[in-house]
Amino acid sequence: MESIQRILFIAPKVHIYAVPPLSSNSGYKAGDWKVDQEKSRIFTARIRIVETATEDADGKEEKVCTDIRLEDPKTGDLFANCPYEGAHCVEQVIDSSRFFALRVVDGSRKAMLGIGFEERSEAFDFGVSLQEVRRHNDSVTAGEKARKAGKLSELSDVEAKDYSLKEGETISITIGNKGRRRAPSSPSRNAATGAFPLPFLPPPPSAEDVKRRQSQHGAEDFGKLGFDDDAFGDFV
Repeated sequence: MESIQRILFIAPKVHIYAVPPLSSNSGYKAGDWKVDQEKSRIFTARIRIVETATEDADGKEEKVCTDIRLEDPKTGDLFANCPYEGAHCVEQVIDSSRFFALRVVDGSRKAMLGIGFEERSEAFDFGVSLQEVRRHNDSVTAGEKARKAGKLSELSDVEAKDYSLKEGETISITIGNKGRRRAPSSPSRNAATGAFPLPFLPPPPSAEDVKRRQSQHGAEDFGKLGFDDDAFGDFV
């Protein structure tokens, strides 16, 4: 596996201090390290932020890690290393802009060390470099989540089947003999009488037809009884 290293930040001189346990939740204070006393310094080191990109055996994926290295300024030997995994690995003190608390790791052992820059500009550039590292890591994490979500959606699209009816399609369900229509048969004769069945009855007459028929029958009945109600009859 090949690896490529990139230097994100370098400062030739930082002072290293022992960090006592936190006395409050407000944060670390450089005043608790007695930075004004030269004898409080453990070591003066060179500091570098190193980004290492390593490809896997297939060359398909790349793993990127970032380390804050405290090195001997003369020989370059490693004094302490801080694997930078997020903002919790480096904390700026609350009473100065030049001092930071680093979480250093040596195998399974972890400890906090204080570092102090002699120039505020160097401390500012150090903080900006760490912000860029966090921003890059967040974008990589978001991209990995998006790729995983895309793969899951592709799998769901492949596995999902569309059972909805398309336009013009119908479903025909047959349960036993139900739902089957018998073909119309020709009229057959009655076995007993030999006659064909009666046709449908005509519709009943309307009210106007009934009144008209009653008026006609009434006039005929008056004629049969000898009554004459014209202008010269008995009923004037």
